[in-house]
Amino acid sequence: MKASVLALIFFLATLSVKAQDHKESNYDEAKVPAYTLPAMLKTQSGKLVTNKAQWEQSRRPEILRLFEDNIYGQVPKDYDSIRYSLSNEDKNAMNGKAHLKEVLIEVFRQNKSVKINLVLFIPNHVQKPAPAFLLINNRAKDQTDPTRTVKSDFWPAEEGIAAGYTMAAFHNADLAPDDPKLFMNGVLQLYPEQLAADNGMRAIGAWAWGASRVMDYFQNEALVDKDKVAIVGQSRGGKASLWTAAQDQRFALCVSNCSGSTGAKLARREFGERIRRINTSFPHWFNTNYKKFNDKESLLPVDQHMLIGLVAPRPVYATNATEDLWADPKGTFLALKHAEPVYSLYSLKTGLGAEAPVPNTAVIQSPLGYHNRIGVHNMTGFDWANFFRFAVYHFKQKP
Repeated sequence: MKASVLALIFFLATLSVKAQDHKESNYDEAKVPAYTLPAMLKTQSGKLVTNKAQWEQSRRPEILRLFEDNIYGQVPKDYDSIRYSLSNEDKNAMNGKAHLKEVLIEVFRQNKSVKINLVLFIPNHVQKPAPAFLLINNRAKDQTDPTRTVKSDFWPAEEGIAAGYTMAAFHNADLAPDDPKLFMNGVLQLYPEQLAADNGMRAIGAWAWGASRVMDYFQNEALVDKDKVAIVGQSRGGKASLWTAAQDQRFALCVSNCSGSTGAKLARREFGERIRRINTSFPHWFNTNYKKFNDKESLLPVDQHMLIGLVAPRPVYATNATEDLWADPKGTFLALKHAEPVYSLYSLKTGLGAEAPVPNTAVIQSPLGYHNRIGVHNMTGFDWANFFRFAVYHFKQKP
């Protein structure tokens, strides 16, 4: 049989599976089951958390371990050495508006290494060090093209430079190819013991691990303000950006764009993509233990409002798109709302209303920001314009 015919059969089969997935998924609010969220501010021993010291010393570590053990896997912290080398530099990129650096970050452990290729544009017109946005790029590598031959709203580097921000990005495949048969061919070569553990790191965790290694580099990059770095991700990258910010408190701000299931939306609503579906379609993203909760969301010891809470008191901006019901816009807004009690421990009041704002309306002046863009599952210029506004507000930078 000709390859073209086989490809057509595979494509049609894929469409059939996706159609069935969406047919089985609930998009009717009336069919959302009654649910009770796990208590954010009650320890596993039943003690109520009433102040930030109790949160930081007791409850936060508990919740972090629950996410590690049941969903995202451990994030190993040890490595033998890390090296940085400049592979390309142009101090007058973007017609003199930016300083381009292409940096190779190489991490070594037990005679093996992994390489992270970082693209970094730094604005020339602002006082250094400059605040930064770091994107976990889960699309084609040309979406973050350092030559700027290819330009995309997915990573509007020129607009970021004009707004006064360093625009940085790395590709997720450097850490773990987004393929269930190949994902171990990256950082997990350094940590093979994780593959044998039911609560071991998988692809999402590997991408978060990579973001932290970039943050290691920022600690020694004089042109970047290491205290004003925002981590950004879209879709699966948005899941990883939340997990990155929860794990690594050096990130000052988190953006999770259209992250949906096991990102910013509540699992217990059973709306749109559910745990069984994501574990079936992407078995390499989360740890083995997560499969125990397929069709059993109510048994999870955590829900995604608790992941957002782990980022407190640092700001979180989450988004949705009106035609992306698969990612449950209402469930994302509710997860933010249910994270508010943790921010209250830090005397931070959010600007979120009782109901989600109307589409294309952004909540900016709040430690928990949100918008639901008119359109489809994507990351666009509209989204980025609001990320920049959110950072201006929280970094106290002049627009």
